[in-house]
Amino acid sequence: MVARIATRARRQGAMRAAALRGSPWWVLVFFIVGVFATAAVVFGLFFPQGRRAARMTAPVLPPVDSAEFLTALSRAVDAPAHAGGTVELLRNGEAFFPAILDAVHSAERSVLFLAYIWETGRTSEELLQALITRAQAGVAVRLLLDGVGGSLAPRDRLAELERAGGKIAWYRPPTFGKLTRFHRRNHRRAIVIDGRVGFTGGAAVADKWRGNARGPGEWRDNMVRVTGPLAHSLQAAFAQTWSNTTGEILVGPAFFPAAAAGGPGALAESLFHLSVASSPAPEAHPLRTLYWVSFSAARRTLYLTSPYFVPDRELRRAVMDRARAGVDVRILLPNALTDAKPIWWAGQSYYEELLEAGVRLFEYQPAFMHAKSLSVDGVWSVVGSANMDVRSKELNEENVLAILDRRFGAELDRSFLADLEHAWEVRLETWRRRGLWARTRERLFVTFAEQF
Repeated sequence: MVARIATRARRQGAMRAAALRGSPWWVLVFFIVGVFATAAVVFGLFFPQGRRAARMTAPVLPPVDSAEFLTALSRAVDAPAHAGGTVELLRNGEAFFPAILDAVHSAERSVLFLAYIWETGRTSEELLQALITRAQAGVAVRLLLDGVGGSLAPRDRLAELERAGGKIAWYRPPTFGKLTRFHRRNHRRAIVIDGRVGFTGGAAVADKWRGNARGPGEWRDNMVRVTGPLAHSLQAAFAQTWSNTTGEILVGPAFFPAAAAGGPGALAESLFHLSVASSPAPEAHPLRTLYWVSFSAARRTLYLTSPYFVPDRELRRAVMDRARAGVDVRILLPNALTDAKPIWWAGQSYYEELLEAGVRLFEYQPAFMHAKSLSVDGVWSVVGSANMDVRSKELNEENVLAILDRRFGAELDRSFLADLEHAWEVRLETWRRRGLWARTRERLFVTFAEQF
């Protein structure tokens, strides 16, 4: 039976080849062009060659708490360093949603709101009602929704917000003329009230972010509340994407108050930050540079949390080099409760080489770990929208704040270590005993790493 099927397949193949040879020359030309076009698409989608530097190096990297480090990194990512302001870590929806709602309710001049996901539910209703109320009071409300991530937002309530005077824009909806860039999404998080108080981090607007990560229905995530220059940086990340989407340039005291103080307790001159707002570009990858330099400069500790972990080879090499040099490198990742198992499986293909280098890997157990943060030596922190994958570095609109501040660095470290108490550590000996199906699955999905 098998032999007959094989024979029939060979005959059919020979017939097709003969028919192709007997075709007019222009048919052969189109066939060859099609073959090369298909090969080019596959190569462009699944191979990184030519898309980024093959190797990243630095003659010397000073400590992360030095002026030399801040200056070098600022130049490398083309982002000026700013002094002053405050930053506060907010763990889980029980902390950050009330803080965001309070800030919106207190708005006197403007509310700028940008988040990737917006889904119908209690959280959406509370925020939209607050935005509608402030718009009716004359506050300038600007809401930017992603054409994919915001597709489940309640259209009737959005229309009500517009009738109240708010303005809503959609980033790259699936319409003609935008389809070639459709896969490049606006993943930024930037919420700014009156140009003075801002929020960023991993959360968006959906009920799965409510609660305190007590179980699978409550995602574990962080947001930060910032004031002063850090809020201004978030405002710039919003204004840039808003103007590119709508054509409206945000100017005037409603959006940029003349005297924007840091807020209560405010100006801490020991706090410095860089704001990196990245956009898809074929050559410029400032987030990749930011993370590589931050990793490579670690002297004592490197604590990374990411929900989607598919780092490119140079970023993996940087953390492995630090681990081999004796730095305490720990990476906290989700477990099977992730909302994107193909990405989780792809990331697991790197576990063995990381563990062999001395990197410690942990998978958070109670809920889906969606927080995105980096802490280096307890003083240098990176928070914002970006994941540890190629999509965040090269395909999405993203924004992060890189902060030099001992108090916030210590706070982020305490939060990280508290999360490890609810995580399972991946051991090299145990991991090597995983089955054939797990290994096959990892190799299959890591093929798509360039698109994750």
